[in-house]
Amino acid sequence: MPESDAGVVLAHGAWADGSSWGKVIAGLRSEGVKAVAAPLPLTSLADDMAALDQMLERVEGPVVVAGHAYAGAVIASTSDKKVASLVYVTALAPDEGETVSDVFYRAEPHPQAPVLAPDRHGLIWLPEEAFARAFAQHAPALEQALLAATQRPLAAACIGVPVRRPAWKDQPSWFLVAEEDRMIPAETQRFMAERMKARVRTAPADHMPMLTAPSAVIDIVLEAVREVGSPP
Repeated sequence: MPESDAGVVLAHGAWADGSSWGKVIAGLRSEGVKAVAAPLPLTSLADDMAALDQMLERVEGPVVVAGHAYAGAVIASTSDKKVASLVYVTALAPDEGETVSDVFYRAEPHPQAPVLAPDRHGLIWLPEEAFARAFAQHAPALEQALLAATQRPLAAACIGVPVRRPAWKDQPSWFLVAEEDRMIPAETQRFMAERMKARVRTAPADHMPMLTAPSAVIDIVLEAVREVGSPP
């Protein structure tokens, strides 16, 4: 059992929804930790920030907030006093004045990474074949197909807005580097984690470790949970 009464709020990334955290929620609850997923609309960074804050209102503190991929920018936006620490799961962490796009495109893309562009509605969809090639290449074929069939598009507006001072400058942070991520290169992840001064853990995982390497995600979240309330 964790030596803390902290709860956990989980924020999903682009082309996914709260169900992407299902295995992690189950694993945390088996350890006595209550975890909930914030439903992000993926319509604008401001909308997603508001959705996260609304979920935080519903959870008694202290809280560890974890974000995957795009949601790294979202979790860093909160100023809720209940938030004790942040966990980045192969997530994007723009600094003040940067955009999500700035850090996403910092390094050369993986050869199998998809080319992304908004449609006429300003929405970015992931090509179906990208789920098997780059998004979750370690997942079973059926799981890849389900991800493709249930994907939620990301509004292009989400990734072009400069962020304000991120919470990781003031809060303890952890970073799980997914070494075999073909969407966000491990090089980029390490760069962000180092400048955040995050505690770094690594896993030989793809872009969706919550699905394909859930134990690694559960472990790093539990590490953050156990530290809440502990002496510095």
